[in-house]
Amino acid sequence: MRFAFKTSPQNTTWDAVLQVWRAADGIEIFESGWTSDHFHPTHSADPALPRLEGWITLTALAQATSRLRMGTLVTGIHYRHPAVLANMAATLDVVSGGRLELGLGTGWNQEESSAYGIALGTPKERSDRFEEACEVIIGLLSRESTTFKGSYYELTGARCNPKPVQRPHPPLCIGGSGEKRTLRTAARFAQHWNFDSGTVGQFIRARDVLHQHCADVRRDPAEILLSSQVRFSGDPAATAATAAELGEAGAELAIVYLPPPYTPAVLEPLATALGQLA
Repeated sequence: MRFAFKTSPQNTTWDAVLQVWRAADGIEIFESGWTSDHFHPTHSADPALPRLEGWITLTALAQATSRLRMGTLVTGIHYRHPAVLANMAATLDVVSGGRLELGLGTGWNQEESSAYGIALGTPKERSDRFEEACEVIIGLLSRESTTFKGSYYELTGARCNPKPVQRPHPPLCIGGSGEKRTLRTAARFAQHWNFDSGTVGQFIRARDVLHQHCADVRRDPAEILLSSQVRFSGDPAATAATAAELGEAGAELAIVYLPPPYTPAVLEPLATALGQLA
């Protein structure tokens, strides 16, 4: 099994996040680090809590590290036009020396969407828009020019230069477990699927649905890395045990979600516990 960590840039400081990432960059068992991409505090947090913007944070972390792969879990596609996001992704892949994992999702947070006047839409609209956005992003990152006409996006001879270091494009990590649409979109486009949270049984069900969608579109499911987020309880052994259960169910990458306050002191004990599973 492989391992990563996640630090949401919420209810924290830049210095605290930076210290954790710099320390993790020197601990080999952590292959990647992840942020989240929201503008308001999430998960019923105090709405006045500070929150750093995810992509700017990730870009700064690319300059502060040399080894870790990095991405957002995940970017809500409705926050930015996919052509803008494709150019951001290509630039960050260049800046990081080819270390970007491009995390994408349909978007879900009605509170912050309404606060900013960004249309979230119905579940169907979100899914339709997401499929179009994936096509737009892949086209811009991998082709010389892209022409596309959909219900949500229209491009004519659009370009994205320079291209990313990773070709044909950085791996797309699609997050979410919607059985009818999100997992079908992952089967079509993703190189990595992430299970956010839930029971091992829920992971298994989502995995099986994803694999059925792969069969429907004639895609080898082995082409898609399976990962799951694992909440860090404060007990490295307990966290490792949860990761082990998910590993037995087919998860290949455990992304340990660290809670604030962030401190690099948690990393070595966690790495030791996880190392017994590797």
